[in-house]
Amino acid sequence: MRFADRVEAGERLGARLGFLRGEDVVVLGLPRGGVPVAARVAEALDAPLDVCLVRKLGVPYQPELAMGAIGEDGVRVLNEDVLRATGVRDDELARVEERERRVLAERAERYRGERPSVPLAGRTAVVVDDGVATGSTARVACRVARARGAARIVLAVPVAPRDFARRLGGDADDLVCLDTPWDFAAVGQFYDDFAQTEDAEVTACLRRARRTRAGRQTRRTSADPEVTVPAGTVRLGGNLTLPEGALGVVVFAHGSGSSRHSPRNRYVAEGLHRAGLGTLLFDLLTDAEARDRDNVFDIPLLAGRLLAATHWLRAEPAAAGLALGYFGASTGAAAALWAAADPAGRPAAVVSRGGRPDLAGPMLPEVTAPTLLIVGGADPLVLDLNRDARSRLRCENRLETVPGATHLFEEPGTLERVTELARDWFTDHMAPAHV
Repeated sequence: MRFADRVEAGERLGARLGFLRGEDVVVLGLPRGGVPVAARVAEALDAPLDVCLVRKLGVPYQPELAMGAIGEDGVRVLNEDVLRATGVRDDELARVEERERRVLAERAERYRGERPSVPLAGRTAVVVDDGVATGSTARVACRVARARGAARIVLAVPVAPRDFARRLGGDADDLVCLDTPWDFAAVGQFYDDFAQTEDAEVTACLRRARRTRAGRQTRRTSADPEVTVPAGTVRLGGNLTLPEGALGVVVFAHGSGSSRHSPRNRYVAEGLHRAGLGTLLFDLLTDAEARDRDNVFDIPLLAGRLLAATHWLRAEPAAAGLALGYFGASTGAAAALWAAADPAGRPAAVVSRGGRPDLAGPMLPEVTAPTLLIVGGADPLVLDLNRDARSRLRCENRLETVPGATHLFEEPGTLERVTELARDWFTDHMAPAHV
C-alpha cells in the first residue's frame, strides 16, 4: 500500500477509524510528520486536535537510530536492544536526553503558545503518527496520554512493520494500522511525497483544526440517540441506530471488561448500518456491577440483561416488527446463546466474534437460531472451545476462522473480515419471513 502524501494517508486512516465517530475522542498528532495525518483524522472524527510532544533519543554517533524516546510529564521509554547493541554509556544517554528535553519545552511553547493542552481525562485518545519504525516514540506518546488521564488509547498509523503489535508492548488499548508490509524498511518508502514537515505546517494544522471546531456545532446524530434500557431494578445506557427502511436490528452483547463503547463492536455496527441493519449497543452491567469481576462472568445474569433489552426493543415503536439478531463477543457470545435458547429471546440469527460459547454449555442444544461462530485462526485455545461448543448445537450453524487473526482481531484486515461475515449472516437470515 502506498500513499501520495501525509494528507492522503490521514484521509484513509480517518475512514478506517470511523467506528470512533460520536465518541468523546481527542486526536493527538506526533510532531512533526504525524500532525498533518492527525489533522485529517480529527476532521473525519469531528474531534479536537492536539499535539503529543515526544522526542526521539538518537544514538550519539547514529542519530537516526532511536535508542529510546521521551515525552511530556517526564515520560521516558528506552530500547534496551539498541542500547546493548550500540554500547551507549549512561552519561552519553543523559546528555542526549537533556538536549532533547530542551527541544521538547521549546516545541511546546511554539505549537501551543499560551493555550493549554486539550484535556484527556476520561476520554479516548487517538495517537496518530505517519508511521511506526522502532515504536519508541509511539510508546512514549501512549504513556503520555495515559499519564494525562486518557480512559482509552488507540494508536493509529498508516504503515508499520509486521511485528507492530509486539513492538508496542501493550501501551495502547487498541492498534489500528492500514498496512504492515513484509518488505518494511522505513516509513518513507511507502510515501510518494515524504518531505520533512516544518513547524509552520504543524502550527497551521492546529489553527485550522481550532477554527473548524469553533465553527461547527457539536451534537450527536439523531440517528444514534442515547437510550435507557430497563432491566429489573437497574437502568442500562445504550445507543440505538435504525437506518431508514432497516431490514432488522442487531443487539450487541459486549465481552468481559468492555462496554457499549467497545471500538471493535462499534466498527462492526457501522458495517451493519451500511447494509441497512439497525443496532442496539448497550451496557450489560452498571458501573458498580462491572467492578465485581464475578458479574462479568455470570452468564445467566448477562443473558437476563440481554433478554430485558430484547423485550424493551420489541416494544419500541420505531423497531416494531423488525427481525432481531444477537451479536456477542467473548463472554457476551455465551450470553447471546443463552438468551437465544430462552423462549423470550428467539432471535432470527446469532453471530459470535472470538466468543466463549462453551460458557453457555447446557443451553447450547436448545438454541434454534442460525448461529455463526467467528474465531481467529491464530487463537487456538478459543478455536478448540468453539469447535466443542459447535458439536453441541442442534441448529443451523457454521464455524468460520479468520486466517492470522488473534483473539482481539487486531491484525490488518481481520476486523473487516468479521464485519463482512456478520453482515452476510444477518442479512441472509433476517428477511421478513424470519420475524
